[in-house]
Amino acid sequence: MSEKILFVDDEDYILEIAQTLFAKKGIKILVAKNAVDALALVGNNEIAVLVSDNQMPGMKGIDLLSQVKTISPDTVKILMTGYADLTTAIDAINKSEVFRFIVKPWNNKQLVDIIGDARKRYTLIKSLKKGDEAAMLSIVHALELKDASTRGHSERVAKYALLIAREMGFDADTKRAIKFGSWLHDCGKIGVSESILHHNGPLDDADIHMVRNHPLWGAEVARQARLPDVVVRIILSHHERYDGKGYPAGLKGEDIPVEARVVGIADIFDALTTERPYRKSCDIEEALDILSSIKGSVLDPVLVDLFLNIIRNYDTIAVSRQNAD
Repeated sequence: MSEKILFVDDEDYILEIAQTLFAKKGIKILVAKNAVDALALVGNNEIAVLVSDNQMPGMKGIDLLSQVKTISPDTVKILMTGYADLTTAIDAINKSEVFRFIVKPWNNKQLVDIIGDARKRYTLIKSLKKGDEAAMLSIVHALELKDASTRGHSERVAKYALLIAREMGFDADTKRAIKFGSWLHDCGKIGVSESILHHNGPLDDADIHMVRNHPLWGAEVARQARLPDVVVRIILSHHERYDGKGYPAGLKGEDIPVEARVVGIADIFDALTTERPYRKSCDIEEALDILSSIKGSVLDPVLVDLFLNIIRNYDTIAVSRQNAD
């Protein structure tokens, strides 16, 4: 690949460990011992992922990543720390929009997985900027491989959401944005580890926090790619609830963007009618009954009634499923 991975650390043995680890995976990485050398490498190479230690002589890692944000905005930034503390995390998020934190000493498998997710994020952003729908879908399919039970989910969500959008008379630009927002609604899950996504039991508070951050991370990807505001709003707000008990912002009722309310219905309907590792799929009538039971609490009641009418009066489900496969 033309794009590179760059590790920055003032300790030689850390850089040697990283080089050996990724060489075994067939990946050659660039290394730098300080921020000045790192910035020179960023200026002369396409850096997809930059991993920097924080505590270094001269410029700290947070400040390095902040500069990289300006000169190479698409580069995915990861901060390494000897210890994780809230002040460092907040500073890094505010200054440099870090993708993930790595605490030393790292776990090799986790590090490789994090770098893999970071490369996917970089590729996604570049594809979105090109406006290449085929490339965008290819990335969406790759993301769905993180959870095999969701294969085809994003495309089906788009089809169901567009049924509602057409009935509501949205213009062509809005319908296109709803299609893209549906495809990308879960793209923030790049930042959620597979161990969390595949976990069968209850999640602890830290893991719940990670899951609930995925709309924020996904919206940031869309912003970086300069996608329309409607797409960003869909990704950011598709887990908000009509009663205000959703996330990430706890928006309520019509404060939730209407496009996100549309995609939220499509998302839940497809989840209900698709078999998952933790439950059997519902048939169509069961799924519609569940949607009806949560209107006014989870979902917009007017839009739910509209969707129920669409599904019960038109033979769309089989066509949608056939086209998505």
